[in-house]
Amino acid sequence: MTVAVWILMGQACLGAFDTLYYHEYKLKLPSTHGTAAELFFHASRDFLYAVIIGSLAWFTWQGALAYLLLLCLASEIVITLCDFVEEDRVRRLPPGERVMHSIMGIAYGAFLAYLLPQVWIWRTEPLGLGAAYHGFPGWVLTVVALGVFASGIRDLAAAVSSLRSKA
Repeated sequence: MTVAVWILMGQACLGAFDTLYYHEYKLKLPSTHGTAAELFFHASRDFLYAVIIGSLAWFTWQGALAYLLLLCLASEIVITLCDFVEEDRVRRLPPGERVMHSIMGIAYGAFLAYLLPQVWIWRTEPLGLGAAYHGFPGWVLTVVALGVFASGIRDLAAAVSSLRSKA
C-alpha cells in the first residue's frame, strides 16, 4: 500500500499542476465560453478524487466498502474518458496539457496496479474503515483532497453560471 500512496501523491500533484497551470492560468476554462460540459466532468471527477484521495490518506476500505471504492475508481475512469472526448470536441489542447494528461494516465495505471491487490484483500476484512497512517504522503494527500474539493466547487459553479448565461 505504501507504493500506491506515494504514486497517488505524485499523481495528485500532477493533477494540481494541470488544473492550476492549464485550466486556470493558461486557458481560463471557468470563464471560457462552451466549456460547461467539460467543467461538469471536472467537478464530478474532483468530488470523487476528494473522496478517494482524502480517504486513502488515512483509511482502508474494508468489507463491502472495498466494492464501493472500486465503484468510485471505475466511475472516475469513465468520467475521465468522457472528459477526454469532450475536450477534443470543444477545444484544441495545448501539447503540454496533452502530454500531462498522458503522464497522469500512466501514473494512475501504476497506482491502480499497486492498489487493487490491496483492495482485494480489504474486501475479506470486517466491514468498516480501518485506520492507516502513511506519514508525509498522507498529509500531502489531505491538502490535495481539500484543494480538489474546492476546485470541484469552482468548476461546478462556473458550469452552472455558464449555462445560466445562455438561458
